[in-house]
Amino acid sequence: MGGLSPWHILLIAVVVLLVFGGRGKLSGLMGDAAKGIRAFREGLKGDEDKPADPVAQPLPGPTAEKDPVAR
Repeated sequence: MGGLSPWHILLIAVVVLLVFGGRGKLSGLMGDAAKGIRAFREGLKGDEDKPADPVAQPLPGPTAEKDPVAR
């Protein structure tokens, strides 16, 4: 108990190699995440340039004029 066996050290080494080793897997993942965030922000900025949707605007209130009703 309390000590690291060779199997523990081997498992830790494999995990470290998978995360940090090779062809920059971690940096590649972080770069992809940054590109996704950047695209999301640009998508939000693009909505401001478009005119407002006429359906989303509030309807006008009731008018003072009444329709003539024949009784």
